Amino acid sequence: MYFLALLFLLITTEISAKVVLIDPGHGGEEVGAIGHIGNKNKYYEKDLALRLAKKIKDELAKSTSAYLTRSIDRLVSLQDRAQMADDVRADLFLSIHFNSSVNEKSHGFEMYYLDNNSNVATQKVERSENLNLKGEELIVNQILVDLVVQQTVSHSKQLARDVHEKLKPVLKKNKLDDRGIKPGLFYVLALSKRPGLLIEVGFMSNPGELQKVKEEKFLNEMAKAISEGVMAFVKNMK
Repeated sequence: MYFLALLFLLITTEISAKVVLIDPGHGGEEVGAIGHIGNKNKYYEKDLALRLAKKIKDELAKSTSAYLTRSIDRLVSLQDRAQMADDVRADLFLSIHFNSSVNEKSHGFEMYYLDNNSNVATQKVERSENLNLKGEELIVNQILVDLVVQQTVSHSKQLARDVHEKLKPVLKKNKLDDRGIKPGLFYVLALSKRPGLLIEVGFMSNPGELQKVKEEKFLNEMAKAISEGVMAFVKNMK
């Protein structure tokens, strides 16, 4: 009970949004989704996520303090990502991912905030991102999720709306299907103990979409729009 009480006290309840921690999904031997264009060109989610995260950091750094959970190709545990949020005293947490499906025709952008859900499709995404958790660690994290949801959901939903609004023109311009904002139980968001988002930029399993989302111009446009959405949230919270 003492441990849970301590966790509850550590959860951020006041939002100043002076510091944003950006989390490029996966890394090192955990490559994430794998995409192919033709027979020879192979792409890893960990690499695309890092490219986009660095661009978001550069954009946000123009207006506020921004950090990365990793700046090179290395594996960072969920617990270490969460510890970084405490170390830099982050106010907001953004986790960057690229999607995948067994159906090569699956396509589109979607964004998640931490909350309970009963959607089967969303649960598939949760399972792919909540890796390597079991036993007591999983039970503790399930309890933590409930605590963090209570404290962060309203701010996370508003952050999602603000970012989504800025992204709409980019998605339309690049003819990327907008799958919207959804609730999801992601431990990387729960462990951060901050309002945050998990962003699935596009489907690497769809060769046509992969060709689009890997381009430098597209990543630049996404980074700028995401940054503008975050700063719109910051401005509204003052």
